[in-house]
Amino acid sequence: MTGRTAFITGAARGLGREIAFAMARDGCRLYLVDILADRLEATADELRSQGHEVVARTVDVAVRQECIDAVADCAAHFGELSVLVNCAAIVRMDHFTDVTEESWNRVLAVNLSGPFFLCQAALPHIIAAQGNIVNVASSNGLMGTPYTGPYSATKAGLINLTKTLAMEYVEEPIRVNAVCPGPMATEIGASAMPPPTIKHEKIVRYSGQRGLGDAAAVAKVVAFLASDAAEGVHGAIWTADLGTTAG
Repeated sequence: MTGRTAFITGAARGLGREIAFAMARDGCRLYLVDILADRLEATADELRSQGHEVVARTVDVAVRQECIDAVADCAAHFGELSVLVNCAAIVRMDHFTDVTEESWNRVLAVNLSGPFFLCQAALPHIIAAQGNIVNVASSNGLMGTPYTGPYSATKAGLINLTKTLAMEYVEEPIRVNAVCPGPMATEIGASAMPPPTIKHEKIVRYSGQRGLGDAAAVAKVVAFLASDAAEGVHGAIWTADLGTTAG
């Protein structure tokens, strides 16, 4: 991946941060975006201190123009954009009938509209670089998961968006894939507090039997799919959920 530029969303913390470090180790130049400005700059500074070339930009991926501007800035700064990793996401847990219009719209905007806008903006650069897109979906998009209606719906949508892009651009020299992690030990997971009236036995069914996943391990899967080592992988949905969706 030496000399290639990776555009990574949600890079301030959690899985996005781990993906940034994994792809930096593979030789990528990094363009990192997140809405958490201070945390994002801290991640960028740590990477720079290790000798990596990094640009950080505060972006709300729910806003189409901010996505367009960030992609244009990345391409102008580095002269190309080879890999787009859509990792930014928010998750909220609630009873289905308690989800507010505001909450539904925000989760949809960040988790699905953001990746859509970024794919639109980045595709000409990805094609020119013969690069690829890796969307971070979730095991929630592959199975019924109580109390996560908006989040699960967006991840299912992102999975189908991945397949649709792969087929629409099948004649182009690019690849489009998705990774579906299971529950992980990250801040986003810890902050998704369920309401006190839920039935915990319903959550246990999709929590997996091997405990919480490791974000660094999932990041290695993302980095592999973004690399030339995965040149034969296109339109694939890879689970990295410790067997949660296996049965």
